[in-house]
Amino acid sequence: MNMKSLTKPIASQWLLSMMIALFGFLSCKKETKQIPLPEKIAIASNNNAHGHLKQAKEYSSNLVVRWLNMQLDMLRVPLAAGTGSQASERCQAYCGIVLYESVLPGMPPYRSLSGQLTDFPEMPATERGKAYHWAASANAALAAINRKLFPATSEVNITSMNNLESSLQAVYATEVDSETLKRSIAFGKEVAARVYGWAATDGSANINPAYVPAVGPGLWVPTASTPPIGTYQEQRRLLVPHVEDGTTLESPPAYSADPNSAFYAMFKDVYDKSLTLTADQTATAIYYRDAPGYPGGGHFVSILSQLLTTVQPALDFAALLYAKVGIGQYDASVICFRNKYHYNQIRPITYIRNEMGHPGWSPLIPTPNHPEFPSAHAVNNASVVEMLTNMFGDNFHFALHTYDYLGLPARSFNSFYEMGKEMSNSRVFGGIHCQSSCDKGSMQGKRVAQNILNTIRFLKDE
Repeated sequence: MNMKSLTKPIASQWLLSMMIALFGFLSCKKETKQIPLPEKIAIASNNNAHGHLKQAKEYSSNLVVRWLNMQLDMLRVPLAAGTGSQASERCQAYCGIVLYESVLPGMPPYRSLSGQLTDFPEMPATERGKAYHWAASANAALAAINRKLFPATSEVNITSMNNLESSLQAVYATEVDSETLKRSIAFGKEVAARVYGWAATDGSANINPAYVPAVGPGLWVPTASTPPIGTYQEQRRLLVPHVEDGTTLESPPAYSADPNSAFYAMFKDVYDKSLTLTADQTATAIYYRDAPGYPGGGHFVSILSQLLTTVQPALDFAALLYAKVGIGQYDASVICFRNKYHYNQIRPITYIRNEMGHPGWSPLIPTPNHPEFPSAHAVNNASVVEMLTNMFGDNFHFALHTYDYLGLPARSFNSFYEMGKEMSNSRVFGGIHCQSSCDKGSMQGKRVAQNILNTIRFLKDE
């Protein structure tokens, strides 16, 4: 049998098979139900409520900026000389934690802070297979926690908070069905309630007797008639376990009024610099005096708002950033003030006037009413800077516009470390801190942030 006669039956069989297959396909296609458009919409809506879940990264961080700006309205005060408040550090920590936990189920790679932060409670669970609108959850959570953290704010601010929450919720109502919106709001509120219940036990509400400063050579003398700031910090609960490890400071030189002593040299440096300040050094001191402005760490609220406005990241990034900055700012502040009242070091204004023989000398900016060592600006900003660098990278170019409203020119930087150095040195230029207090404070704040980043596991695969 030749090859030609063999191929004929094979070709015929192939052709017959193809015709049968085509007929079957057309028959199936003919029987396929054509779904009307209204029915397709109903099916899509049902799928969105039961399993087609949007993640937090699909939402804008604009709502976070708006709540940060709301906080700035509540923190912005024209302070009298020598006064201040530590409230903003506490608010930033709990707001950051609330935001993070209120959108966490929409961030699959990340884990809860439950079991990681000190005594932190379990967070509520979402309904399995149900969709959530994470921006609506975040909005409800931030509204609830801000009302709790600013109970004494003005009626104007209370109205503004209510209006902000309502206006954002109205927008979200156009983006999702009513059941999903209701479910999302309830989840955010429950997160805020549990976090605030935990926050209420952090020791900040403890009632203590009026603080009476110790008296003696080289010890701090109050610089204002208002109550001392940041007392009794030993009673405050730190957020991160073992966050104080490795943060012990090298003690300042022993007190001495001897012009040849190391202690005298620290304060002489402050005095000498005050006589030769450049225009930029003067501007730097005034920019970070934060009174008038945003005292007690409030400057970092503005920095966070500006960065989110500039970068416009997704909601998941903003939540992680807010949590890291808030936790770092809080623990750094508590540790700093524990050290302040431990060392209880005299302020330059007192030493320069009384021991160096310059009774008419005054610093460029008002002296806050708490001990000198270490510098709170240095400790706090170093911790925040470390968190910002962790999130944005080292070579981040930006400009600060915090005090545009006061007519102060913006400050430009090539990195967060550059900003931190300037912020720290501003207290020396202002005549309220010794250089060593700023330098050692910066090292302490950086170590606090590193301890936090090495302890808290935000990612599940860490």
